[in-house]
Amino acid sequence: MAQRKRQLVADELSEAALQLLASKGFDAVTVDAIAATAGVSKRTFFRYFASKEDVVVHFLAGLGTGMRAALAARPGGERPSAALRQTVWTALATFADQSDRALRVVRLVLATPALRARLLEHQDRWRDDLAAELARRLGPAPGTDLYPQLAAGMALGAFDTVLRRWSGTDGAEDLAGLTDRAFATLAPALDAAAG
Repeated sequence: MAQRKRQLVADELSEAALQLLASKGFDAVTVDAIAATAGVSKRTFFRYFASKEDVVVHFLAGLGTGMRAALAARPGGERPSAALRQTVWTALATFADQSDRALRVVRLVLATPALRARLLEHQDRWRDDLAAELARRLGPAPGTDLYPQLAAGMALGAFDTVLRRWSGTDGAEDLAGLTDRAFATLAPALDAAAG
């Protein structure tokens, strides 16, 4: 029950921040304004988030854990390109399911250097997590020591490219179709290097 309440307050703070930031811009919005809009104190805000950057990327924070779990659940003999495509799609499906909110977040992150930097920090952790899972899947095979990091980087490059393209078209392009196209481009390199 306490965890559910905590999640609800975090979500309310995140939504209040997104509404304010979308209308006023990142630099014009203070933590005080976000807290007031959400109906909580500044002190309560800081119990949940360390900064206004964190409240915005809250929407994105769990994606890395979800991607690693998705990759771990893929069949062992599956081609790396197919496994990584499904892994990335697990994260992108979140955006498809909440497209209006997700579009606001992605636009805001891409347009704000401080938020973009925070997303890149998350992506560094995601890359390490995906690489560790890929290394576990491959086992100790000779000549594959660089492959997990490179493959994870390629998968996250596809994730980033798809999000940029999708947000640049105001969500008009289909996320699943963009993901398929991205991984069709990457598949030869991902599958040849692992083989």
